[in-house]
Amino acid sequence: MGKNTMRFLCASLSLTMICWLAEGTLSKTDAKKGATKKLEEKKLHSDKNVQDRGLVVVDPKAKDIILEHKSYCSKKTKERHFSGDVLGYITPWNNHGYDIAKIFGNKFTLISPVWLQVKRRGKERFQFTGLHDADQGWMKDVRKTSKTIKIVPRILFDGWTYQDFESVFGSEDEIEELSRNMVLLAKNENFDGFVVEVWSQLGNQKQTELIHLLTHLSEALHEAQLKLILVIPPAVAAGTNQPGMFTKKEFDQLASVIDSFSLMTYDYSAPHRPGPNSPLPWVRACVEVLDPDSKWRNKILLGLNFYGMDYSALGASGEPILGSRYIETLKEHKPKILWDEQIAEHYFEYKKNKGGKHAVFYPTLKSIQLRLELAKELGTGISIWELGQGLDYFYDLL
Repeated sequence: MGKNTMRFLCASLSLTMICWLAEGTLSKTDAKKGATKKLEEKKLHSDKNVQDRGLVVVDPKAKDIILEHKSYCSKKTKERHFSGDVLGYITPWNNHGYDIAKIFGNKFTLISPVWLQVKRRGKERFQFTGLHDADQGWMKDVRKTSKTIKIVPRILFDGWTYQDFESVFGSEDEIEELSRNMVLLAKNENFDGFVVEVWSQLGNQKQTELIHLLTHLSEALHEAQLKLILVIPPAVAAGTNQPGMFTKKEFDQLASVIDSFSLMTYDYSAPHRPGPNSPLPWVRACVEVLDPDSKWRNKILLGLNFYGMDYSALGASGEPILGSRYIETLKEHKPKILWDEQIAEHYFEYKKNKGGKHAVFYPTLKSIQLRLELAKELGTGISIWELGQGLDYFYDLL
């Protein structure tokens, strides 16, 4: 993808993002909403999936989302529609994700509970924290659902100073000790490997040394039949045509040694620059810039957000919105849900009492389906942040 294409992409997406702020009027639906009848939610599961029920559309009604969102197809929870790798993150603070992993385990190849941190306590001394969250009973239940699923907890390099990284990078003994400790931890706790999130901590510094560390860690884990997945920032920086912190150069050096790359193709917008979570042209660009020759596409896990953002036009503020609050907002305001063809996302506007105008960008069946189709076209897998934040009927699509 050339610079001119990227420049056009960013300019047109920026225009899309500011449009809703420029339009001062709210939809008629929102303006006349009031104390109307309470909208229903189906409590029972369905015999048909969302595709067969005609719910994957560009013009969904708020009342239909409210009615159907809990009603997944109970007969086809083990049936896969997406053949690539599917990684699902789970956080202890969104417990529903634990249930999702058990119900739909067969649709995932990798499950990553956000449990662990590694701290450096001195020369060749490492401490792992977060094990109080590790739930062996739940892991056993998930593995009963799917015999091939791998449980790969995320691990953060927590509290590491620049000097800590320097010390480890400069000592093969430190690297070996860290690798040995991680292998032992996986064996002791019955993990299948790890998702490592470390790249963004050093910005663009010490990349050669970090690649060396990750290569050594990968070799140690592979020797013990364990997996290493690396979280990577988007290859095209959001809102710009500039390369991100992890580019084709780094990808080429690591692609043969890392099992999968969890690509963070979300969080495109921010409170000071409100708009879509994950514009489709940008998602495509992030994959094509990393691997233009499609050599390692199956190792890229294209990131899908199962959360949204609620932006306020007052004071340029915004906050994440999860499935439960999204449904409550739809019930309260009954907005008209709008579709942006270019970015392939739905959004709606509402007005709070004395709180000014808001815009909500939250995934829908249609937006997810188009990203799954893009992943199939590009030959990538997918990674989902995270399973406790979405709506239950989303999983019919996987």
